[in-house]
Amino acid sequence: MSLKLRDLIRQVRACKTAAEERAVIAKESAMIRTAIREEQEHYRHRNVAKLLFMHMLGYPTHFGQLECMKLVASPHFPEKRIGYLGMMLLLSEQQEVLMLATNSLKNDLNSSNKFIAGLALATIGNLATPDMSRDLAPEVDKHLSNSNPYLRKKACLAMARCLRKCPDMVEDFVERVVGLLNDRSHGVLITVVQLMTQVLVIDREYILEEGGGQYDGEEDAYYESPTRTAFLKLVPSLVKLLRNLLSMGYSPDHDVGGISDPFLQVQILTLLRLLGANDVKASEEMNDVLAQVATNTETSKNAGNAILYECVQTIMAVESDDGLRVLAVNILGRFLLNQDNNIRYVALNTLAKCIADGAHAGRSGDGGGENGEDANTAASALQRHRTTVVDCLKDPDISIRQRALELIYHLVNQENVEALTAELLNYLVLCPRDHRGDICSRVLKVVDKFSPEDRWRVDTLITMLTIAGRECESSVQSATTIYISQSSEDLRAYAVHKLLKAIRDDDGSQQGLLNVGIWSIGEYGDLLLKPYSYNPPSSGGNLSEVAELSAMAPESAPVTVSFMALEPTSVVEIVEEVMNRHTCPLEVKQRALTCFTKLRERFENSADAATLEKIQNLVKKYEGSSSLELQLRSCEYGALINAIKGVSVKGGDGDDIFGANQGSESVSETVKTAAKEALARMPVVDIKLIQRKRAERADALMEGDAMDPFDAGSSDDAAPAPSSSGGGDLLDLNDIFGGGGPAAPVATQNGNALKAPSAKIEATPNNDVDLLADIFSAPAAPAPAPVATPAVGGFDIFGGGQPAAPAPAIQNNMFATQPVAVNPAPSLGSSLVDPFAAPTPSQPLQPSAPAAIPSSPAAVGGPTPSSVTVQGFSHQGLTVEFESSKPDTWNKQNSLLVAKFINTTDAPLYGLHLQVAVPKYVTMEMKPPTSTTVPVTGGSSTKQVTQTISVTNTMLGTKNLMLKLKASFTSKGTKVEHLATCSGFPAGQY
Repeated sequence: MSLKLRDLIRQVRACKTAAEERAVIAKESAMIRTAIREEQEHYRHRNVAKLLFMHMLGYPTHFGQLECMKLVASPHFPEKRIGYLGMMLLLSEQQEVLMLATNSLKNDLNSSNKFIAGLALATIGNLATPDMSRDLAPEVDKHLSNSNPYLRKKACLAMARCLRKCPDMVEDFVERVVGLLNDRSHGVLITVVQLMTQVLVIDREYILEEGGGQYDGEEDAYYESPTRTAFLKLVPSLVKLLRNLLSMGYSPDHDVGGISDPFLQVQILTLLRLLGANDVKASEEMNDVLAQVATNTETSKNAGNAILYECVQTIMAVESDDGLRVLAVNILGRFLLNQDNNIRYVALNTLAKCIADGAHAGRSGDGGGENGEDANTAASALQRHRTTVVDCLKDPDISIRQRALELIYHLVNQENVEALTAELLNYLVLCPRDHRGDICSRVLKVVDKFSPEDRWRVDTLITMLTIAGRECESSVQSATTIYISQSSEDLRAYAVHKLLKAIRDDDGSQQGLLNVGIWSIGEYGDLLLKPYSYNPPSSGGNLSEVAELSAMAPESAPVTVSFMALEPTSVVEIVEEVMNRHTCPLEVKQRALTCFTKLRERFENSADAATLEKIQNLVKKYEGSSSLELQLRSCEYGALINAIKGVSVKGGDGDDIFGANQGSESVSETVKTAAKEALARMPVVDIKLIQRKRAERADALMEGDAMDPFDAGSSDDAAPAPSSSGGGDLLDLNDIFGGGGPAAPVATQNGNALKAPSAKIEATPNNDVDLLADIFSAPAAPAPAPVATPAVGGFDIFGGGQPAAPAPAIQNNMFATQPVAVNPAPSLGSSLVDPFAAPTPSQPLQPSAPAAIPSSPAAVGGPTPSSVTVQGFSHQGLTVEFESSKPDTWNKQNSLLVAKFINTTDAPLYGLHLQVAVPKYVTMEMKPPTSTTVPVTGGSSTKQVTQTISVTNTMLGTKNLMLKLKASFTSKGTKVEHLATCSGFPAGQY
């Protein structure tokens, strides 16, 4: 015999371990299964009650679902009550067994017992599926007009569930809902208002879903929907109902904390918020009662605070006037003074949301319309509570501090940016370290947008790096260096003096400060050798100086901020001390090497020989470092310093590291000039120009106007439209290489149709657009001349006339080192072409220049010449040729290109840098050049500079190999850049 419910509860409570509890539950579950199997009807309600207890403890009870159905079908109320309760707890709407209860629910809805009908309505409100909603909606509708308020309120909640599951039925029940709003029962009124709210939400979601989720036109359709239009007519009734609640005296049935039915007031305010959105007339009708709620509600109890919070939400959502919005902001300001952290948290969240929505409305308004004025009014009202918001940054609760921080970002404007930024920096000292990175990024945005002057911006960023240089992102460091480089010479001097002082006082933990400071010392170290003075203004000014002066002499005028001139030795020692710390990061050491190298050039005319020698020794110190980057920088920077001094540096093979000195122990003036140019100040970076170009490029790609010319899917059918710049999208490859002049136009041929060799493409600036369709198809070879072969007498079966002097035919041999040309025999007058004829043995075999002989597309995949020389480009004395070969005889897709650099000028070319781009169907591996200095070709004891490139054409035979080249070099002190396209590789072979 199974236990009673109370005995099971006692046994479970008496268990001392989880294992004992599981044993008790397992034993009782087995007994319940036995009772279910034996159809013990008199214990069924007890067993279901025990299953509910087990379900509350988290144990599986699915085996009792059908028992609930049987209890629901029982004619006795106690068993129905247990059955419906078990159905609502043990079943979900996904259970198929739930369909078995539809008939029982329908019967119970028609029961004369209001409690049985109430159980059925409660079950529908919790578990109704779409099918059950359609079947039972008419029965629920009958109870909406029931004379008993107990059933009417339950029917409203059940109807809300039915309409949520079947939104297409909304319009059929609108009139019935409207009639219930005049009910005298508060319980019915609450459920009716909830039902109306649900109907509006369901109607909006249904309209948006029907429109595919597009929130432009469908929003307008929602505001004009019949359901909303019918409910808008009830706004006066809702306003009257809310006003009656405010003026109602004490009612013991509805009073909560001295407020009459706060639950109904909150529900009405929620409904008014939905109805007043984007509706001026409805908003005007509710403005007075909203003001009455905001001013007359008692705030000493939580019930009053809940009503005020909902009232503020409604005021901000509807088209209310300026005074009402100011009142709402003042209510939230009073919430900030509350001792309850929950209320303060809600107030901060709501204020941030209101200000963000107001700013969005102000941007969407046309030149300061009503929305913009409202936003400005609400923001100006919030500025009066700025001190209270700032005080929240000192709250011990981290969630309050975070919400206050979010709100302060929205409060910043041109007038208060200095004060609020100072508060943010103060909070930066106290906040957890994992939050500092985000705060630094936000401060950077604030400074960038609202900075009153350049000096204040630089000073703020340096102060921030001093506090949180370890946690700030690299973007903050980059922005600081850009701002310093863009500033005036006077501001640069101030920044580098301040950074040097900060580095000297730092313990080496602020890596961001070290990166920016060491970079600035290297760039503008010569400014440290001069004294600097600055008179801060009486109002505002720099954060740290003004704070110090205010603390020392609050009533005195600001004093002059001065920095003494430093000796070159002192500057070098400060950077050396940073570099010698055992905690110094590798990145800082790399920047320090660059700094020393630039200081060597900056102090050339001001430091003594010992200091200059010390700088050079510090650079050479890391020539044997285990860090490859430090070792490389040390060697290269040492070579630059020696070049400036005029000393020739020998490489590992005995040659000068810079190129052709031809045995001389000194370097030329050209090399000295190039070395000094490398150590000159970094040019000013226009970050806004870069961002604008990137945005324009991204917009063009999003609109589909810019096609990637190196896309393997380029077709010959679609040619893109010309760009506005007058050039084709092929020239957009200049952006890949960092800009420069347009590349020389390339004439190509379509691989799908052979063209005559004389066919040319006019090289105009606009014709590159037309090349996109064809540029990556395999170029067609010129029509080969007919090959004359030994013939037998007869007529030419192709009807050709006397052939012209034929070109030598290629005899391909996979194992030959050079392609063999076969000179054809002289043709006879009326010869018949023998396609199987072999060359006459008496004719000598002579090697021919393979690059000059076009190959036939029919030879694709056949044997290829061992090497082919293809002209890359020739520009201002630099000629690039590619010696092409096939390294693998079994894989024709792989090719080895050796770029040979030829200098036809009378002076070496320095700083050679070749960049290559290939189509997407080509993979490439590029090795560094043998030297970055190209000596004069043909000179004595000079070595030719080469660079090896391995390519794989995965579409060999369909598309030809093509290279986009960008070369940069320095010729006679002038930097040269050139863009070119190389597409002269033999068709079908590369």
